[in-house]
Parts: sequence; structure tokens; C-alpha cells
Amino acid sequence: MSGRLASVSRSALSVARRVAAFGRRKTVAFGELWNRSLQFRVTTSTLALSSAVVFVLGVVLQNQIVDRLVQTKERAAITQLQVAVRTAENELVGDAGQGDALRNRLSNALKALTSSSAATQDIDNSSAAGAFEPVLVAGDPGEADSDLVYAGPVEVVPAGLRNYAENNRVALQYHTDRATGSTYLIAGAPVTTATRPIQLYLLFPMITEQRTVATVQNTLLVGSAFLLVLLAVITNMVTRQVVLPVRRAAAAAEGFAEGDLNRRLDVSGEDDLAKLAMSYNEMAASIQEQIRRLEEFGQLQRRFTSDVSHELRTPLTTVRMAADVLYASRDQFPSGLARSSELLVDELDRFESLLRDLLEISRLDAGVEELAAETTVVRPIVHRVVQQLKVIAGSAGSEIVLELPDEEITAELDTRRVERILRNLLANAVDHGEGRPVRLRVAADEHAVAISVRDYGVGLRPGEAELVFNRFWRADPSRNRRTGGTGLGLAISHEDARLHGGWLEAWGEPGQGACFRLTLPRVVGSTLEHSPIPLPPDPPSGEPGRHGDESGESARAHDAGDAKAAEAAEAAEDTVAGREEVR
Repeated sequence: MSGRLASVSRSALSVARRVAAFGRRKTVAFGELWNRSLQFRVTTSTLALSSAVVFVLGVVLQNQIVDRLVQTKERAAITQLQVAVRTAENELVGDAGQGDALRNRLSNALKALTSSSAATQDIDNSSAAGAFEPVLVAGDPGEADSDLVYAGPVEVVPAGLRNYAENNRVALQYHTDRATGSTYLIAGAPVTTATRPIQLYLLFPMITEQRTVATVQNTLLVGSAFLLVLLAVITNMVTRQVVLPVRRAAAAAEGFAEGDLNRRLDVSGEDDLAKLAMSYNEMAASIQEQIRRLEEFGQLQRRFTSDVSHELRTPLTTVRMAADVLYASRDQFPSGLARSSELLVDELDRFESLLRDLLEISRLDAGVEELAAETTVVRPIVHRVVQQLKVIAGSAGSEIVLELPDEEITAELDTRRVERILRNLLANAVDHGEGRPVRLRVAADEHAVAISVRDYGVGLRPGEAELVFNRFWRADPSRNRRTGGTGLGLAISHEDARLHGGWLEAWGEPGQGACFRLTLPRVVGSTLEHSPIPLPPDPPSGEPGRHGDESGESARAHDAGDAKAAEAAEAAEDTVAGREEVR
């Protein structure tokens, strides 16, 4: 028995869970439809408000009709009762007798009431009250029911009403007979001409009124349902007339945003929606013209940059040869002229770096750059870049702290481009780290490899993290820098990351330093979904000591033009040809 009860309980619990799950799914679906469809929201809201209004009006109207029916019935019942009392008094005047004689007189009076009521009373009042069934009862207050002498269905008359009539008062009461289920309006009054107390009761069936109320209720229900359906249809149609043009406008805007600049809206009529379509078409035409002009200007600018860069290579080569000759013979010159030759070579180095960056940008803009990716171990790339920047980091007082995983990390990378990205990031961190340590962290998962460069310098002001990858952008052009820059390093790095299908992102806060994160897919062509390294970075376990100026008053100049890698390569290799292009 207990096992059967447990099985029933489990079945009931399973059904309850399924019902709850079904309810949750429907609720979620309703919420999604509510948030997505303006037409559904307007129609549902109108239907709900209309239902509330119709319900209130239906209740008020039904109450008014019922009250009017009851009042009319009661007035007619009292009038009919007065007529019947007079008739009964005429029939029972004098000594009414006892026992069977009294019962016979009551029966005769009852017949007289039944037969003469319609002919002797006002027809309008009688018809308003409707048919009735009289009851005559001879009894004193407090007398037992077994001692009563009566004529008619006295069992229908409630005891409370008999108490009123036996005490010479006129009373009305609604009563439902449990035996038959019929509802009556019972009117009772004393008959005063007889020698013995006699009460007259008129039983008015409420069948007609109940049918009238039922008819009214059914009419209200059917009418309300029809009205609500009609309102829903009308609201849906009206809303559709407004929503459809809006949907067409939204579809046209989406197509325009996706590059279909010739997408326009159909204009019909002269209403507000037509004016909206005309305004949209004019705006789209204006934007299309502006985009066309910007594209032409951009193409002209890229062509100019490419042409100038290529044309400068020949004279620069000639000047470089002459400068190298002067630099090699500087020991034979006076001190001033020797220093001039050194400055000439330095500036030519910067000019060559700028020219290489301009040519690189031109190739990227033209889309002719190709990714030479191959499976590579990441750790040697990091060590090579750190070694190249070791001298310049030492001169700036910044220690490069490596956080490398124990296991080897391999990925399909273009080594040259990844090294260039890391050189730019490390050179920026050293230059803007205010002499504090710089952390380089490497992490990977099965889908991506990430490298972050974190410094603890003056940081980035709000909004600058989105600007650092713009060409020639500088946070504070007046800031003194230890190294020159082309202003294109981070822009090129950003494009190198994009060619890999990866991300190059920046974070910074004033006085808290900055962090640049490079995330690349381990397999070329795969899509990145997340990075193994968080951004903003997690607080390190044992943050590097912060020394030097802690005020952070100077602005972080993360422009796209540091040339630290060039100086690092110069210090490491001590040859002009070995200098690397950096930010």
C-alpha cells in the first residue's frame, strides 16, 4: 500500500513539474513576443483595458437591471398584497370558528383570492407582480407549527416572515424552497377583521425575473465577447497600418547599415508616415553622397601616401649613402661638424622608420598584405623581443617581468608580425611606465593564445583606450618622450592582429597604468569567442613596487608612434641595418 502511495506521489510530482516547466516556457515565449512586437503589445494592452472596461460596465448594467426588476416586483407585490388582504377580510369577517370550520373558511377564502384577484384588482399592478399562490394561516405568536390551521403551502413560508405577520406587520422576503429549488418573493400581512389572528401570505415565483436576468447576462457575455474580438481586430488592423511602414523603414535601415546604400523606402500618400519615408530617403541619399566623397578622399589620400612613400625611397637612399660616408669620416671633422653628422644619421633613421611604416600602412590599406602563418612556439618570440628591448628598458629603469606558463604554447602565427606587435607594446610600456616594472604575461587555452603587456605608469584617461589605435594620435602632444615615434606603430599592430583573426585591446586608468592585450587564434581561420587573459587585468599577486613620481600628473602618451624597438636594435646590434621598426 505504501509503495503504491509513493508511486502515486512521484507521478503527481512529475506532472506538477511538467506543468510548471510548460508554464515557464509559455511565460518566456510571451515575454519575448511582448518585447519584440509592438503590434502584439498594443493589441494585448488594448484588449486587456477593454476587457476591464467591458467587465465594469457589464456589472453596473446588470446590477441596474436587477435592481429595477426587483423594485418593480416588490412594488407590485405590495399592491397585490393590499388587494388580497381586503378580499380575505371580506371573506373572513366575523367569527372564523375553530378546527374544521376554520379550515373550511380559510379554504373558501383562498379560492376567492385565487379566482377574484385578476377581476377585482388593478390589472397593471397585478400583471407587474405576476402570478402568485396565496397562503392563509390562523395562529398566534409563539404557537407551535402543529397547532396551526392553514390553507395553502405554508411550509414554503419561512418562520421569520411569519413572526412579522403574526405581530401585525407587513413584510417582504425572498426565499428559496429547498425541496423544489424555486425562489419566491413572499409578501405577508395580517387579516384584521376576523375574531382570531389570521395572516395572509402571497408567494410570487421569481421565474420570470430569473429568466430575464439570465437573458441579460447571456446577452452581456456574448456582446462583450463579440465587442472584445472586434476591438482586437480593429486594434490589430490600425496598429498594423502604423507598424508595417516602421518595419519597412527598419529593414531599409538595416540594409543601409550593411552596405546597401541604394536602399530606399516607397513613398505613398501625404500623411506622417509618407513624410517619414521622404525624410529617410533624403537622409540616405545625403549619407550615401558623403560616404562616396569620403571614399574618394580616402582613396586619394592612400594613393598620395603610397606614391609619396615610394617616390621618397630613391632620394632617401642617396641621402643615406652620403650620410653614411660623412658619419664614417666624422673623426676627421671638427667637433661641431662631427656632431651634425651624428644627428643627421639619427634623423635619417627616424625618417626611414616613418617611411617603412607608411609603406606598410599603404599595403594594408590596399589589401595586398598576406599572412605567412606557420606553427610556431610562442616562448622564443617573447624572449627575442624582450632581449631586443632589454637595453632601452634598463636605461629607463623599468624591469620587464615575464609570466610564462610552464608548458610550451604553439600556434599558427606570422612570426614577423607578432614580434612587431610585441615590440610596439613593450616599447610603449617602457616609455610610459614612469620607471616602474612592466609585466608581460602569456596564457593560452585550447582555442586561443593571449599576450598582455601591463605597465604601472600614469595610465589612460577615460575614452583614450578606443583612440590609441588611431593613426598619428597622441594623448598629450606636449609630453616629452625619450624616443621618437612615427605615430603608426599601434595602428599597424592593430592591423597585424586583425590579419590573424585576433584582437588587440587596451585598458587604462589614470594613475593605475595601462594594459594591452593581444589575443590570437591558435589555428588560423578559427573564430575567437573569449581571451585567456582578462581585461581589465586581475590584480597581480605582489604588485611591482611603485617608485618615482606617484602623482601621475603627466598624461599617458599612447600615440601610435614610438620608435623604441629601433633604439633597442641599435643598442643590441650596433648596426644601422639591424634596426627594427617599432612604434
